[in-house]
Amino acid sequence: MSLTIKDLEQLQSQNPDLRMELVEGNIIVMGPSDYESDEIGSRLLTFLNIWVMPRKLGRVTGSSAGFILPSIENDETGGDPEKRNLRAPDVSFVRAERLKKTQRDFVQLVPDLMVEVKSKSDRIKPLQEKIKLFLELGSTVGILIDPDKVLVTVYRPNLEPVVLKNNDKLTIPELFPGWELAIAELWPPEFD
Repeated sequence: MSLTIKDLEQLQSQNPDLRMELVEGNIIVMGPSDYESDEIGSRLLTFLNIWVMPRKLGRVTGSSAGFILPSIENDETGGDPEKRNLRAPDVSFVRAERLKKTQRDFVQLVPDLMVEVKSKSDRIKPLQEKIKLFLELGSTVGILIDPDKVLVTVYRPNLEPVVLKNNDKLTIPELFPGWELAIAELWPPEFD
């Protein structure tokens, strides 16, 4: 049985504490993130918003924002938006000119930036595949943050991934000219 976005919305309303995605007609229940992974995502979201908001560059969202993705060639949806995939990256950015007004619903577009933060229970390969899918569908940049290895991998269409270590700086000039973030700033601080 192939489920639809309406099915997902109904399940979500019955289970508001669960995060879910719709992938090829199957509802995937996303477990809660471990504390550190969520804090890393929140830190990146905060650093991006500090840059994006005063410049009115666009919209930054967290892991609960759902995107109805375009159909992939030769897929089974027949173009029906209800049967398309609905995915939610850990952090996303959409340029202002692509989403001039926010919506009280899932948006039917691919974010310009999508970020996945590896949770303790995640496997790397599915996260890489999700990023590659978003890039194929139109994302400009995909980022994978791996707290276990203290690495950040930046993906761009048709380019080799760039691996950043603790002493490197993250820049995304195609979306945020002039913005940079020391990778070390992503990791949660330790308090005395």
